[in-house]
Amino acid sequence: MNHIQQGIATVLAAALLCAGCMPQAGPASTPAEEARAVNAVFESPEPFSVRTLQPAEVDSFLVAHPEYAMDSAAMRAFYQRRDGQYAWFVHDTLASAAGNFLNLVAANDSILQHAFPHDALHDLVERLSDRRDSVPLTPTFMRHVELSLTAQFLRFADRKYSGLVQRDLRELDWFIPRRKKDLSELLDSLVAGRMDLSPIEPLHPQYRALKAQLPTLDGLRWMDALARLDLGKRRKLEPGDRDTVVVAIRERLAVLGDLSWYDVSRCPEPERYDSTLEVAVKLFQDRHGLLPDGVIGSGCIRQLNTPVRDRIRTVLVNMERLRWVPERNAPDMLLVNIPEFRLHVYEGGRIRWSMDVVVGAEATSTVVFSDSLSRIVFSPTWSVPASIVRNEILPAMRRDPGYLARKGMRRTGGSDALPRIVQEPGPGNALGRVKFLFPNTYSIYLHDTPSKGGFSRENRALSHGCVRLGDPRRLAAYLLRGDTAWTDARIDAAMDRKTELSVPIRPRVPVFIGYFTAWVDQDGRLNFRDDIYGHDAKLARELFVDPGASPAPAVNAPLADVTP
Repeated sequence: MNHIQQGIATVLAAALLCAGCMPQAGPASTPAEEARAVNAVFESPEPFSVRTLQPAEVDSFLVAHPEYAMDSAAMRAFYQRRDGQYAWFVHDTLASAAGNFLNLVAANDSILQHAFPHDALHDLVERLSDRRDSVPLTPTFMRHVELSLTAQFLRFADRKYSGLVQRDLRELDWFIPRRKKDLSELLDSLVAGRMDLSPIEPLHPQYRALKAQLPTLDGLRWMDALARLDLGKRRKLEPGDRDTVVVAIRERLAVLGDLSWYDVSRCPEPERYDSTLEVAVKLFQDRHGLLPDGVIGSGCIRQLNTPVRDRIRTVLVNMERLRWVPERNAPDMLLVNIPEFRLHVYEGGRIRWSMDVVVGAEATSTVVFSDSLSRIVFSPTWSVPASIVRNEILPAMRRDPGYLARKGMRRTGGSDALPRIVQEPGPGNALGRVKFLFPNTYSIYLHDTPSKGGFSRENRALSHGCVRLGDPRRLAAYLLRGDTAWTDARIDAAMDRKTELSVPIRPRVPVFIGYFTAWVDQDGRLNFRDDIYGHDAKLARELFVDPGASPAPAVNAPLADVTP
């Protein structure tokens, strides 16, 4: 057990002891057994407690424990609704709600520990441990246990539901509002004897899917002691090649689940890169964002050599992000996953189809946010941002006086030092032949591009921040599919106009621009992508004491229970 559950367990045991419930000596028990034992001796909930708290007593506790300041409003509201009645005691005995909370804490460990900077219950136990048998169950003692349990529940539930990171998420480059819940009402439900605490468990399907992968990853920690794969003097391995490293690659892919051990055992030439191994390599490449060409190069070897501890950390970081998003995304929506360089079209909560995209380069990164797509602009003009005019257009104009004319651009005002530049519709327009607008303060939108070469690259972080689409015409046709007037021919004509044509989209379509470097796809495969903007590293510094390593599981606890 961590310090929190040790503190709670010992304080509750002390309170029970003082009330005449002396435990018998016996062999050491597991955390789950301790929780069940504690729960078994709690009184069943009753409709009221004879003890009450005055608002000043709640205020005094909060003044003495500023670490609970963020939960002070919820705590005051909770006791105000109860007219000050104790929640965790029935007469002079702890209620079953305390045992239920203890069970909940016992099922969560490691990554939650540091979310509680001070454990008042544990400190209390430390002071009382040497004189446990003689400690009277005084009103002061009961009041402190009562308020400490309430404060700990609210803090625990807040971290579990809303996320461990409590700072402004915008500081972590996340501009989607954090989800919220009235946790004092949830506490009302708990103390009333309703045991369903599922509202504080993140319900996003991806959260559950990633959590389900943790036991498997934990079982692969031994792989971190293996020798690193090395191609030696080779630059790459292709089907048909022979090399001793092929044996190790084959076995590693089997351990990771991309190749069956049956296929490994029946391979007649272990050192030869055969067609069966090629299929496995392509599967591995695909779920790690590599070009699935079957060629084993430096990128593939780097992914194969990534320590399991780093994979676990990546999963935990992405689980934390999933605490921040709505429990259920809109069933019909567009999702751009920046590190994946893909746009996914969702219908009924499932991916209908997808396309490659180009996102912002590291220096001009695409912002993480959500909004609603409101209109399509065919044959758009481009009002060149001032930063691009200053850093790119003006130097080009100095080198080539005919630059603007050749690029289909013209001045529309401004000064000689910083002119306003517009690019007319046409095949060379930087926005291509169509753009998709969802009004936002970041000037981010989806658009076509005349520069198609970037879509063939594995790393497609190349733009100034907007999202370039690999198949913009298909998206336009999809968004207009409900209007029979928009035939294929009409869409093509609209994309080849000499002037802009703006078409509203009704109803608006939710757009979610996210940053996820680990997820489970619809085939149940665990995918990873590189942390192209360093967002994972920044979040890891908030989550882990040692951001370079994943937290170890608690003793005697499965990894699935390490995180909430």
